[in-house]
Amino acid sequence: MLCLLLGSGCYYGHLAAGQTRLLLARRDVEEVVADPETSDELRQRLFLVERTRSFAAQLGLTVEGQYTSYVPWPGDRVLTTLVVSEPGRVEARPFRFPIVGRVPYKGFFDLERAEREASRLQAEGLDTCLIAVPAYSTLGWFDDPLTDPMLHGGDGRLVETIIHELVHASVFLKSQPDFNEGAANFIGQEASVRFLADQPERARERRAEVTDTRRLAAEMMAFRERVRTLYERVSETREREQQRARIELDARRRLAELPLETREPARLAERVRLNDACLALRGTYAADTPRHAAVLEHLRGDLSRFIDRLRAAAEASDPHVRFFSSEADPDAPATAR
Repeated sequence: MLCLLLGSGCYYGHLAAGQTRLLLARRDVEEVVADPETSDELRQRLFLVERTRSFAAQLGLTVEGQYTSYVPWPGDRVLTTLVVSEPGRVEARPFRFPIVGRVPYKGFFDLERAEREASRLQAEGLDTCLIAVPAYSTLGWFDDPLTDPMLHGGDGRLVETIIHELVHASVFLKSQPDFNEGAANFIGQEASVRFLADQPERARERRAEVTDTRRLAAEMMAFRERVRTLYERVSETREREQQRARIELDARRRLAELPLETREPARLAERVRLNDACLALRGTYAADTPRHAAVLEHLRGDLSRFIDRLRAAAEASDPHVRFFSSEADPDAPATAR
């Protein structure tokens, strides 16, 4: 997820202080690896990141000095992001910033500050979603460091996270959050499977994780569309809320019945947040996944060509048309939608 480094007033000062704290606390990864006080677990995670950086460069991503430093960082997040939606909408109300333009989230290094802002907006009648963010990108403005929240989880998830953020450092379109996040999300997932290609069993397990994630996302997108249709059809607030509650109950039932291999559907269905603002954010990352999968298939599974195509699309007047059109790659079968 992009770190929103520019804003105004107190908010800008808050972000500047958090970013400065990160930059001043960096240690070179080589130094950390050589330190006898470094745990074997951390050392192995750092080795994995270095292999991931090499793999990313082979795919054609811009790597340079990204993730060559490390910051010990407490907790499960570097940032907390806030997403806001207006009544009767499942799209995020955008925040506008210099450089990055219009984006669907606002980042905070201070959790309490994020919670206060969410409470203020809720009091205005808006829906909110707070998300823990373990990784971020400054879009190549700085050499971003590794942090402990990034290094948590399995190997596949770590590889996905690093690749995702390197996509942001490689290709970025101002005020095109769905394009940026959707592509980074898809490339990170696919790259994490390919990274493990020389370990077939682990690659199979990782593919199962990605497949489960996409099945979940597809069901969530279907629910989002049902809610959107409801809002277009019913304007009276009380009736709309009653019908939405019934639709959500059905969505949780559907989620509990998903044929997932790596997750517990019933537990997931019970805990997942399905309010409008959280649905809006999910759409930013997952709405175009089927179209991305179609493009990769048309490119015969060549992820490097997929990334080249993304770079070319970023230079076009209409990136979506350029990227998703079959005419953008004459060597690929002309079956893209």
